[in-house]
Amino acid sequence: MQDEVDLSKAPLLSHLLELRRRLLYCLLFFSVAFGISYYFAEDVYAFLLTPLADAFGDTENRRLIYTGLHEAFFTYLKLALFTAIFFTLPLALIQIWRFIAPGLYQAERKSFAPLLVMTPVLFSLGAALAFYGVMPLAWKFFISFESFGDTTGLAVQLEARVSEYLGLVIKLILAFGLSFELPILLFVLAKAGLVTAADLSRYRRHAIVLTFLIAAFITPPDLISQIALGTPILLLYEFSILLIRWTAADEKARERQRAMQY
Repeated sequence: MQDEVDLSKAPLLSHLLELRRRLLYCLLFFSVAFGISYYFAEDVYAFLLTPLADAFGDTENRRLIYTGLHEAFFTYLKLALFTAIFFTLPLALIQIWRFIAPGLYQAERKSFAPLLVMTPVLFSLGAALAFYGVMPLAWKFFISFESFGDTTGLAVQLEARVSEYLGLVIKLILAFGLSFELPILLFVLAKAGLVTAADLSRYRRHAIVLTFLIAAFITPPDLISQIALGTPILLLYEFSILLIRWTAADEKARERQRAMQY
């Protein structure tokens, strides 16, 4: 009996050691990426300022400020952390996949392998839409409230803080990037038998209301950002329904559950 217990512990210990090794790889890569990102933090920040600079047009008399002695330093740290996570995420997904793939059937590996590729691709598409599509329009909208004092007697000019601008940019990138992961989430839920294509079609009207409600909370208070986020999410929602129907993921999950019951 003791020998059987020792044998059962051996595979678990080997799995834990493998998991620790893969986590160390991710941590080492993250540390290197963080160091490189902090070294080039000023250049990365200059790149993120591109939509604001384009919205200003003439940047000769424009500037960003910081009001605390430590604000710029912590802003660059936050930027380096965000950049390191962004570049470490694909490696982390690969390590997770290599850890769980040996325990999956061949059919399951074939169905989940494309999701591994699509996850960073969809996130990058969402981030690109936020940076190249939404930010230029939103920044022009906010800057339009500036005035030269013709009616008030005093000029009203934007002087944004470096930390506030970075926080808003990261918030938009994360909001759009994570929202674009909706097809992955719904497909996994369908594979688990928790939702079906019919359920998603039945609650389409509820999804529309919930989508724009969430978009109103996680985007700046302007209609441009809300519509720019809500519309792609609804399109991805419809794409998820088609994907589930095309792969019959929900039907296969229900058949598997019925087979397990008997």
